[in-house]
Amino acid sequence: MKIARFSHDDVIAFGIIDDDALVVLKGDPMFAGFEPTGARVPLEDAKLLAPVIPRSKVVAVGKNYRDHAAEMGGDAPAEPLLFLKPNTAVVGPDDNIVLPPQSSQVEHEGELAVVIGKIAKSVSVESALDFVLGYTVANDVTARDLQKSDGQWARAKGFDTFCPLGPVLETDVDFATATIETRVNGEVRQSGKLSDMVHSVADIVAYASSVWTLLPGDVILTGTPAGVGPIVDGDVVEVEVSGIGTLLNPVVRRA
Repeated sequence: MKIARFSHDDVIAFGIIDDDALVVLKGDPMFAGFEPTGARVPLEDAKLLAPVIPRSKVVAVGKNYRDHAAEMGGDAPAEPLLFLKPNTAVVGPDDNIVLPPQSSQVEHEGELAVVIGKIAKSVSVESALDFVLGYTVANDVTARDLQKSDGQWARAKGFDTFCPLGPVLETDVDFATATIETRVNGEVRQSGKLSDMVHSVADIVAYASSVWTLLPGDVILTGTPAGVGPIVDGDVVEVEVSGIGTLLNPVVRRA
């Protein structure tokens, strides 16, 4: 099931995608369930927004594909390598990625994102997926030069617009067959399989919940395959996860 957060006639609502229309829901399904209002909105008349704005945090995992760990000059960590991005970094489909003046080397990192649906603290790997509402597509935008110069990742990963999410929330993903691809101006930069992740989604959710209490609406980024590279003013970045959809964002330089 695909769930969208969208704007229509200056009202923000949630809906289930049914062919070329949105079945409008009475509230946020994370808290209000999936009760329809009876209204339908044509998809072409709606503006899709980030499927969730985390109330608390975005948790991210570094070097979770061996080929990406190798291109960054190391091995994949034995345990998930966690860091945080602020919720103010989140933008939605078609929103601009804004290049900050502090950086001259901003790069794309296409990823699968996990959206937490209920409070999770120290959950087991076996039960971890029970705490997941669904999945979406993410771009863990990174100022690579600042990541190297700072010696830690908070500034490099945390600028406003550095966490595009969308286009929809999918409640069921086949991790065994799903693929991920990142394109810049139509050119394929990254291509991989979700099954190539070193640490599975269940492993990551359980591990992160042993560190922080995960709250409804928290987002977990699960890592990126090899092929990360620069984006510049005027580029268009697309990240596609099969079964979910394509997240598209233009790149602009802040005036």
